[in-house]
Amino acid sequence: MAGAVDLSALKERAQAKPATGATGGTQPANAVVDVSEANFEAEVLQKSSAVPVVVVLASTRSEPSMALTEAFERLVAQDAGTWILARVDVDTNMRIAQAFGVQAIPTTVAVAQGQPLADFQGVQSEEQLRAWIDAILNAVEGKLTGPVGSAEEAPPEDPRFVAAEEALEAGDLAGAEAAYEAILAAEPANTEAKTALRHVNFIGRAEVLPDGIIATADADPTDIDAALQAADAELFDQRPEDAFARLIATVKRTAGDDRTRVRTRLLELFELFDPAEPFVVAARRKLALALY
Repeated sequence: MAGAVDLSALKERAQAKPATGATGGTQPANAVVDVSEANFEAEVLQKSSAVPVVVVLASTRSEPSMALTEAFERLVAQDAGTWILARVDVDTNMRIAQAFGVQAIPTTVAVAQGQPLADFQGVQSEEQLRAWIDAILNAVEGKLTGPVGSAEEAPPEDPRFVAAEEALEAGDLAGAEAAYEAILAAEPANTEAKTALRHVNFIGRAEVLPDGIIATADADPTDIDAALQAADAELFDQRPEDAFARLIATVKRTAGDDRTRVRTRLLELFELFDPAEPFVVAARRKLALALY
């Protein structure tokens, strides 16, 4: 799968919410889900082993996006759980957009058995969407396990993660951070909590970046604080290669504690991505050359 982020690293901790289609009819249970990084693995990767998951990467600011989503909602209501519609707001889920290599919105990707099966950009007529869905269903016939069971059959949620995600959804970053830190205090090896805490810390920094920080850092390459903030801004803007290049250049210009500080931040940013991503591998190699 093209893109910057390993989709399997986007962990699930939130139940899907029942959705209502544009026509006012109630969708089959779990037929429509709002997907974020927190529930991507369970709602897309895991469920795509049972039925195809149609991921619509859209923006609430885009009328074509909303029209496409509403058309898919009408179609999924007709198909009795034979596929799932996953709605992704790219404005608030940049890592998912990165993972799919989104270049335009709306973009639609059908996922089966954890892998992309077909995709298209832009809006199509409802008749074209119907034909596309039917082709997807035909392609996976007999290859998947069948419709997903009800929510009552799902394993119970870990209340600690539920509390952390509820705090995050409410915009309480400090509460989410404290919740994940409490999990790690009890289970230092809990990789899911470690990953979530890294993301929360990054979001917290990104939300308070000063305006024009990239221009400020460019104007004074010796300003380490500005360089660190500019790298965060570039990463938040889905430009990880630029962020890495900036910090590697800063490593080359610094020494002692300053170099250690920049190197530590760069390693933290690496951990937000799949370590096998080519641009991460390349950046690690360049960092090693800069250090030695």
